[in-house]
Amino acid sequence: MAFPSILSNINWTAGLQSLGSFEWPKTTSPTKRETAPNGSTILWVIQDTYEGSTFFDTFDFFTGPDPTNGMVTFVDQQTAMNDNLAYVTSDNKVIMRGDNTTQLAYGVNRNSVRIKSQAQYNMGLFILDLEMAPWGCGVWPAFWQVLMLRRKARTVGNGPWPYTGEIDIIEGVHDNQHNQVTWHTAPGCNLTQNTSFTGTIVQTNYTDNLQCDAFINNNAGCGVLEWSHASYGPLFDEANGGVFAMNWDENGIAVWSFYRATIPLDITQGEPNPSNWGEPVAALSTQSCNITNYFANHSIIFDITFCGDWAGNSYNTSNCPGTCESQLMDPANFVNASWIINSLSVYKQSWLDLTGTSNAARTDSIIMNLKMISWIISTAIFLQVVLVSL
Repeated sequence: MAFPSILSNINWTAGLQSLGSFEWPKTTSPTKRETAPNGSTILWVIQDTYEGSTFFDTFDFFTGPDPTNGMVTFVDQQTAMNDNLAYVTSDNKVIMRGDNTTQLAYGVNRNSVRIKSQAQYNMGLFILDLEMAPWGCGVWPAFWQVLMLRRKARTVGNGPWPYTGEIDIIEGVHDNQHNQVTWHTAPGCNLTQNTSFTGTIVQTNYTDNLQCDAFINNNAGCGVLEWSHASYGPLFDEANGGVFAMNWDENGIAVWSFYRATIPLDITQGEPNPSNWGEPVAALSTQSCNITNYFANHSIIFDITFCGDWAGNSYNTSNCPGTCESQLMDPANFVNASWIINSLSVYKQSWLDLTGTSNAARTDSIIMNLKMISWIISTAIFLQVVLVSL
C-alpha cells in the first residue's frame, strides 16, 4: 500500500519517541528482544521507581515481633530516622542499618529496620541497584517479596502465607560469600533439577524435583546458591555492589546478578531486556510449578535481623567468635550491617504486536500510542487530499 507523498515529510522516530511515557526501543548491542508465544515483541515499561528523597514515602515500617525469632527490635519510622537507622544522603543514596552505636547487656535485642512496600505486585521485572548489602557475624538480611509478613509454617491461620508464595531474592547470614535465592510455597510447587541456571541447589535430599513446600524440612523451601563468592558479603561490598534483577511472569521466576562493572547496557539505559542477560543464577520454571497458582499480591520487603532461626542456629558452624548472644552486645560488630540502595525499579510487561494479530495483549500506554499514530496518518492523508484539490 502506498501512502501519500506528504507522509515522507513526517519524522516518525521523533514522533513515536515523544508519545507519552512510551519510548520506541533504542538500538543497543545486542538487539535481541523477547517475544511472546503469539510472536509479539515484549517490552518492559517502567511502573514504579523507588529512590532518593521519596523512597520511604512509599514503604511502611514494620514494628511487630520478628517472625523468624531474631534478637531484634524493629523500630518505627520516626525512631529509625531519629537514630539514623533509615535516611537518605545528600547524593540520594538510601541507607537502612542495624544499630551500630549502642552497647547492650547480654540477651537484649538490637534495634533495626524492616520495611514493606505499600504497593503490591502480581508479576513484573524488579531491578535493584545496590551499593552495599548487610553482613557480619550474627547478621541476617533479606530482600524479598511476600503477601503475608508472617513466615513461620507453624503459624497456621494467620493469613495466606505460604499459599501466595514467598521469593527471597537476596539473603545470607554472617560473612557468607554466596547469595541464596529461595522460594517458599504451598505444597505442590517444585524446583526442577534440569532447569537452566548457574547456581547450585542447596538441598541434596531429593531426586528429580525439590519441593518448595514451606510445611516440610523446617521451611527450607527451594534454595539456590549463586556460583560467585562475591555475590554476598565483604567482596560484594568491596566491588561497590551491583545489580540484582528478578523476572516474574507466567513462564517462571528467574533471578540474575551483575557486578558493578558488568551491568548490561539495557539496564543502565532504562530499557531492560532479560533475553540478553544469559542464564540466570536461579530459576523456578512452570515445568513443576504453576506460577500463577502459587505466587500473588506481593509486597517488596527489606529487613535486617540478628541471630534467629538461621543466623542463630548456624552460628556454631560459622567460624564467628563466641556466641550469637554475646556477639550482639558490642555495636562495633555491626558496622557493616547496612543496606545502601541507589534505586529499585519495577517494570511491567507490554506486548508490541507487529504480526497483525488482532487479539494480542497490549497495555494502555501502547494502545494510546497506536491511536495517536493512526490519528497522524489520517490527518496526513486528509491534508494531502486538501492540497491536491487546491
